[in-house]
Amino acid sequence: MKNVTLGIQHILAMYAGAILVPLIIGGSLGLTAEQLTYLVAIDILMCGIATLLQVVSNRFFGIGLPVVLGCTFTAVGPMIAIGGEYGINAMYGAIIVSGLIVVLISGFFGKLVRFFPPIVTGTVVTIIGVTLIPVAINDLGGGQGASDFGSLANIALGFGTLLFIILLYRFSKGFIRSISILIGLVIGTIAATIMGKVDFTAVGEASYFRLPELFYFGMPTFEWSAILTLTLVAMVSLVESTGVYFALSDMTDRKLSERDLSKGYRAEGLAIFIGGFFNALQYTAFSQNVGLVQLTGVKTRKVVMIAGGMLVVLGFIPKIAALTTIIPTPVLGGACIAMFGMVISQGIKMLSKEIGKSNGNSMIVACSVGMGLGVTVVPELFAQLPNGIQILTSNGIVAGSLTAIALNIIFNMLPSKQTVAILQEKEA
Repeated sequence: MKNVTLGIQHILAMYAGAILVPLIIGGSLGLTAEQLTYLVAIDILMCGIATLLQVVSNRFFGIGLPVVLGCTFTAVGPMIAIGGEYGINAMYGAIIVSGLIVVLISGFFGKLVRFFPPIVTGTVVTIIGVTLIPVAINDLGGGQGASDFGSLANIALGFGTLLFIILLYRFSKGFIRSISILIGLVIGTIAATIMGKVDFTAVGEASYFRLPELFYFGMPTFEWSAILTLTLVAMVSLVESTGVYFALSDMTDRKLSERDLSKGYRAEGLAIFIGGFFNALQYTAFSQNVGLVQLTGVKTRKVVMIAGGMLVVLGFIPKIAALTTIIPTPVLGGACIAMFGMVISQGIKMLSKEIGKSNGNSMIVACSVGMGLGVTVVPELFAQLPNGIQILTSNGIVAGSLTAIALNIIFNMLPSKQTVAILQEKEA
């Protein structure tokens, strides 16, 4: 019973992040209530499967650490852009191929990590948070195009939810603080219900049991630019997961080998690849659950296996998934300001030690964040380019990320004149 209770804690710690990603993407792509319910349900189920693939380690896949996987926020912006440009089927085609690519490169991804040092990953994380804030603000107002956008009721709900989360985070500790976003969503939805702004129709119409459907949204289509975009997103997520792996290995006093890392990457790729066939999203290791392991001191894989199993069971129950779809858009927006703001905060924390190391690093951050934010604000800048290239240039996250990778190569990987001179002196 104790292990079950600890497993539930892990679910609560990751649940808000797990449901927010499909809710934001599905809402932006105009899915119906029934489709949104399916999307949330299948993602909860695949979070469980992805977690089990990692925990149940064997010779082919699985890091074998108490790691919990969930939908990655890194993919939110790119997926919305791909779905809007090419349609949701192209988004799933890109997810399937990106998962396959991760599986194929898992054996030597450790060698590619040098292209994603902290200065790059910190910049990418910062860009992700900055470029997602407009999504949160639009939702807080009621959703882009809503007839009551910016109404007093929407503003009160959105900022009220945000204020509650802030106060709960400030005056609580430990586990309650770790699930402050989830509690805020619940309280905000209760307040909206009292105001008559919650429609329970989707919950009433949802079934109590439903099997996942192969290609629920239709057969996938394949666009090379969309595939490249989500492959880049998957690689950034792998770098994030690598940090989680090492944090957990330190907590559990287990030294990780290159083979262990490869099995971890392969498990994530398999989860993305399999999930794509059932129209789920991309996954990464959740750092909030690492904090829970540290908080509870319980480092056994058994607890996380139980949590993964419970997530799978929950994914078969659309009625529970439908409960998340009734969260009013302003409430979701208020919570997202905190969530996306924390992403920015994490990025700044990652960069704090790197910027001071060289003037080049300062230039990498300046140009990359500037490009990411600029393209987000003025996406029509590259409207004259071919459509296949525009998906890379009109999305702030991808444009900023590619800029960071390129500038890191220029400033930190190509030999400088001084280095070349020293090498020539040694050869002489």
